[in-house]
Amino acid sequence: MPFSFADYARDHGVKYFLVSFTDLSGVQRAKLVPAAAMPAMAVKGAGFAGFATWLDMTPADPDMFALPDPTSLMQLPWKPEVAWVAADPVMGGKPVDHAPRVVLKQQIARAAEQGYRVKTGVECEFFLLDANASGPSDPRDVQSKPCYDQQSLMRRYDLITKISDAMQTLGWGPYQSDHEDANGQFEMNWHYSDALVTADRHAFFKYLAKSLAEEAGLRATFMPKPFANKSGNGCHVHVSLWDQGGTKNLFCDPAGALGLSQTAYHAIGGLMHHALSLCALTNPTVNSFKRLNAPMTTSGATWSPNAVSWTGNNRTHMVRVPDVDRFELRLPDGSVNPYLLQAGVTAAVLDGIANRRDPGPRRDNNMYTHPLGAGECQRLPANLLDALRGLRTSTGLRAALGDAFVDSYLKIKMLEWNDYSAHVSPWELATTLDC
Repeated sequence: MPFSFADYARDHGVKYFLVSFTDLSGVQRAKLVPAAAMPAMAVKGAGFAGFATWLDMTPADPDMFALPDPTSLMQLPWKPEVAWVAADPVMGGKPVDHAPRVVLKQQIARAAEQGYRVKTGVECEFFLLDANASGPSDPRDVQSKPCYDQQSLMRRYDLITKISDAMQTLGWGPYQSDHEDANGQFEMNWHYSDALVTADRHAFFKYLAKSLAEEAGLRATFMPKPFANKSGNGCHVHVSLWDQGGTKNLFCDPAGALGLSQTAYHAIGGLMHHALSLCALTNPTVNSFKRLNAPMTTSGATWSPNAVSWTGNNRTHMVRVPDVDRFELRLPDGSVNPYLLQAGVTAAVLDGIANRRDPGPRRDNNMYTHPLGAGECQRLPANLLDALRGLRTSTGLRAALGDAFVDSYLKIKMLEWNDYSAHVSPWELATTLDC
C-alpha cells in the first residue's frame, strides 16, 4: 500500500509536519504543515520562493515545491506532536538539479547503475557554548588535554544523554558519546547506513543537537574553528562499498594490504585525485581553512589533515584505514552540507574505481611533524577561494556532479567569499556559528 501521511499522523499522534530541505549553503529551510493539509503536500509539495533561499534562483522564477520523502520521516522525540521529513525541491514538475539532496540522489543512482551501494557513517563534532556564544558552556572545562575527560563529559550528562536517547528512539543505533579534544567540544556516534539515510540523519542531528542545547539554555555549534588555539570541529566520514543487495562489502579482501581490496584502493585514489577540488564541498566556509593546515593547538595536535595523503591507522593523514572493511576521510568539517558531503565522496569514489586511480604511496609518518618537500604529496588549499578555483577547473568531479550544480554552487560560494572580503569578522561569525 502507498504511504499515507494521514495514517501516520493518526497512528503516531502527529499534529504537524516539518517539511525540510537543505540549500546550497547548508541552511535547513522548512514549512510547518498541519497534519490535515499534509496529504495534499505529499502530491504537490510545500511551496517556496526559491530566491529567498541560497539556491541560485531569481525573484522572477516560478514557485518551487519541496516534495516530502516519507522514507526520511522522523518524529521529534522531544516534541512528538511534530514529525520532520526531508524533501526534494522541484520546479515546473522537474527536480531542481542543483539542490543538494537531488545531487546526492543522482550520485546514488550512478552507483546503482554500476552495481554499487555506498554506505557511510559520520563523526559529528560540535561545541557547547554558553547562551551568548562567548565561550564554552562549562567554566570548569579547562584542561590542556581535555579529550575523553570524564568529569567534563558527566557535567553535560543531562544534555548528552537526552540527545543520545533521541537517536535511540529514532532507531539510529547510537553507540558512544565523548568529550572531544577541545574544551567544550563533544562527539556523538551512531551506526552507519546507506549514504542517503546517513545524510538525512546528519541533517537532522544538527537540528536535534541545536534544539536540545537551546532548551538547556546553551548553544551548539558545528563551526569548523571557533577558537584559534583549540581543535576544530571535524566531520570525518567512513566509507564502504557494497553490492547492490547490500550483503557483500566490496572493500574487504583478507589477502589484500591492510585487508582492503583493489577496488578500495582505487576508491582512495579517487579521493586523492580530487582532494583539492573536493575541499570546496567538504570545507565550504572561510572558517574551514583555519582548521586545515592549522598550527598546533593547546592539546598538541589539530586532528585535521594538512596534505593530500593516505595511511593505515594513523590520524595525521587525510585518509586513514582504521579497519579491514572501510576507510575514513578526515577532510570534512562541521560546516559541511550533509548531502553534498555524501555526493562529493560518492562521485570521487566512483571516478577512482572507473579510472583505476592509483592512491600513491602509503605514508606512515607523523604528518604534523614532517615538513613537506619537493615531489612529496600536495598541500591542501590555503583558503576557500583556492578550493573554489579547484572545483571550477576540475574535469572529472565537475562532470560527475553536473555543470548545473557546480556553476550554481560556485556562484553562491563566491558571493560569500566577496562578502567575507568586505566584512571579515562580522561575516564569519554570522555565517558559521550557526552552521
